[in-house]
Amino acid sequence: MGSRRLTAHAAAIAAIAVLAAGCGTDTNGEDEPAVPATDGPPEPGAAPEAEGTAEVVGTVAEDLDSPWGLVVLPDGDLLVGSRDASVISRVDPEDGSVTEAADLSGVDTDGEGGLLGMAFRDEQVYAYHTAAEDNRIVRMDLRDDGTLAESEVVLSGIPRDARIHNGGGLAFGPDDMLYAGTGDANDPALAQDEDSLAGKILRMTPDGEPPEEGNAEPGSLVHSLGHRNVQGLAWDDDQLWVSEFGASEWDELNLIRPGGNYGWPHHEGSGGEAEGYIDPVVEWQPSEASPSGLAFHEGALWMAALRGERLWRIPLDAAGPSAEPQSFFAHEYGRLRTVVPDGDGQLLLVTNETDTRGNPDEGDDRILRVDIT
Repeated sequence: MGSRRLTAHAAAIAAIAVLAAGCGTDTNGEDEPAVPATDGPPEPGAAPEAEGTAEVVGTVAEDLDSPWGLVVLPDGDLLVGSRDASVISRVDPEDGSVTEAADLSGVDTDGEGGLLGMAFRDEQVYAYHTAAEDNRIVRMDLRDDGTLAESEVVLSGIPRDARIHNGGGLAFGPDDMLYAGTGDANDPALAQDEDSLAGKILRMTPDGEPPEEGNAEPGSLVHSLGHRNVQGLAWDDDQLWVSEFGASEWDELNLIRPGGNYGWPHHEGSGGEAEGYIDPVVEWQPSEASPSGLAFHEGALWMAALRGERLWRIPLDAAGPSAEPQSFFAHEYGRLRTVVPDGDGQLLLVTNETDTRGNPDEGDDRILRVDIT
């Protein structure tokens, strides 16, 4: 078994867990060289074992093409985006029928780019996608017939790369602001460049404008910096958590502070606090994680893992993680991209075998319904 560890985060996290210590040399399935492993900081104690179960109780839809973003509409229907086909489909969760809601123009699907994260607010659907020259966020009105109107650009100019690290996380926060997780566009120095939108958590109004306060600097969209490639964003009551791809040593779960610097490319995983960087709260080897989607539900964070092919549960209390992370469905359903609460007490889990990196079986890709206790 690979290792995972909880690390101290500004004295807020009391429990720390460590399993086996070795690091693999593979990357997160990205076409880039491996980075030599280094030892982490000393670990002061063991966290308690978590208790809880997760069970797949049904398939909502199948035969989906490279699914990525997923939103639950007020009437219970789902919208799911296809990274490679650049289509948003509407799914009836009762019978699994799939109909086209929108076909986006101007989406570039090279490498890891394409139609990525999605969010919903006030009868409008927001989508993060790669274009010819940049990554951008667009929005579309939801029509009465269930289709989406033509898209309008909310924010453009997020740096892109032809192959990797385009980010793509997108979600509304409890403050009604729109948050986006961006990648470093295969140029690690951009993550530390305060004038670049790459390698950041961006926070903006629904119209794509900087909010009056709450970001790193007035007039800036940058909420935090020093990120390598963020695809999952989730809130507990009022705290923002993000899942982040490492290079080859440690994938990360980070608790976001406004204006915080999370260390990439100077640090992957822990070890940066003495230099003013914020260390991750939990770390995994890429073989167990390569995290994409993230959700908060029933007192825990749920993290979908691509290369790790499993769903992680990270129990939380007021101080942070309260027990060892739990792994569910390891290698049962293949690569897992997105996890979203369905609004009725269950989770929706999106598999991702048809994105050119998996080994699709008959029926892939799927939206699975997960019951938890």
